[in-house]
Amino acid sequence: MTIAFACVLVMGLLPYVAAGIAKKGFENYDNNHPREWLAKQSGFRARANAAQANLFESLPLFFAAVIIAAVAHAPQERIDFLAVCFVVCRLAYLVCYVANWATARSLVWLAGLSSVIAIFFQI
Repeated sequence: MTIAFACVLVMGLLPYVAAGIAKKGFENYDNNHPREWLAKQSGFRARANAAQANLFESLPLFFAAVIIAAVAHAPQERIDFLAVCFVVCRLAYLVCYVANWATARSLVWLAGLSSVIAIFFQI
């Protein structure tokens, strides 16, 4: 397994980490109606849930970039590096979102997007 493929796995699981943060402690958690419960949350729980949605939204482009780069035999070292950059940015994004650091969140979001776009330029 390449490092880039390992990053695909990590990214596929990261939204569930955000979901766990949103449900931290399960205080008054309603497992019969989890989405309704989450919709009523505020503070870090609401931000973690929003981060979860955004993390899921970022997956298709990243997955496509890594797979297309592999099929096109792009330089593996560069793809691995850029995939790790993307994962680091998305981890930082989650931290920034939960901590309510809006400007930093936007900057790491942009850096992550730039990493994915850069993968396409390696093809």
